Amino acid sequence: MSFYNLRKEMGLALNDILDRVCSKNKENLKNDIAITWINYKSENNYIYKGFGSGINNKKLIYPASIVKLVYGLAAFSWIDTHKILLSREISDAVEKMLFYSSNDATSFLIDLLTGTTSGPCIEGDSWEKWKYQRSIINDWLKTLNWDDLYEINCCQKTWEDGPFGREKEFYGIENKNRNMMTTDSTAKIMEEIMIKINYKKDNLNLRSFLKRNLKKNFFHKDPLNQIEGFLGEGLPENINFWSKAGLMSQARHDAAWWVNNDSLQTLLVVFGNGEKYFKDETLFPEIAKAVYKYNNNLDVY
Repeated sequence: MSFYNLRKEMGLALNDILDRVCSKNKENLKNDIAITWINYKSENNYIYKGFGSGINNKKLIYPASIVKLVYGLAAFSWIDTHKILLSREISDAVEKMLFYSSNDATSFLIDLLTGTTSGPCIEGDSWEKWKYQRSIINDWLKTLNWDDLYEINCCQKTWEDGPFGREKEFYGIENKNRNMMTTDSTAKIMEEIMIKINYKKDNLNLRSFLKRNLKKNFFHKDPLNQIEGFLGEGLPENINFWSKAGLMSQARHDAAWWVNNDSLQTLLVVFGNGEKYFKDETLFPEIAKAVYKYNNNLDVY
């Protein structure tokens, strides 16, 4: 059972949006793009179960830095269950991983959460134990019993140039063990971070690490701002906005949450799989702009 209610008219609107914002190779684009779009009715500080639709939203795709949302939630869970103790260093690492998308911080956190370290190839029992330990985050995801996380794989570090040694071997033949997620699973993780967690002073405030300023004179100062060329660029500057983007030579992804008005909030996850999305800095802003315009005319009741 999905964590959101399907809304047929939003599915029709989503297809119409893609038809309008993509003037070339529409059918090919729909094969290479995945989207989950969920709206949430809010009233008196209570947010109801979301309603929405998707395209290829259960298709497994390499998530790039989107996987850092999972690692952030895992760090929160490890602290909550007293597997690790909250420290300033851990808080700084999670903030750098989510807000700045630091791969160094991500590497540190995965080592901490799984009890593994990178290094040269190893063999025998040591290698088997290392692989078992590195799979701990996947094992934890299964204990959550969330249907939308079925078959996803979140056990690899993120890299600037690529893995070496035991990390490269752990990817498997033809990278069969690389990280894989769906837009639905990403949306579920994002929903958990945004509205399901009861944040306390003695744990990480993951939501605060995803908050972004959409004012151009602010984010232009950071060349890696995760707004230009992504969903945030297509939205008004004055709205409350949270996001985590992923970008590499074969992918452009984004997971975003924003407040439309007092009664409606939106979660939009878009995965663009292929070099053409890496190069295209206009598509994501156009999709977000069209979704925002649709929501302005939506009767949430």
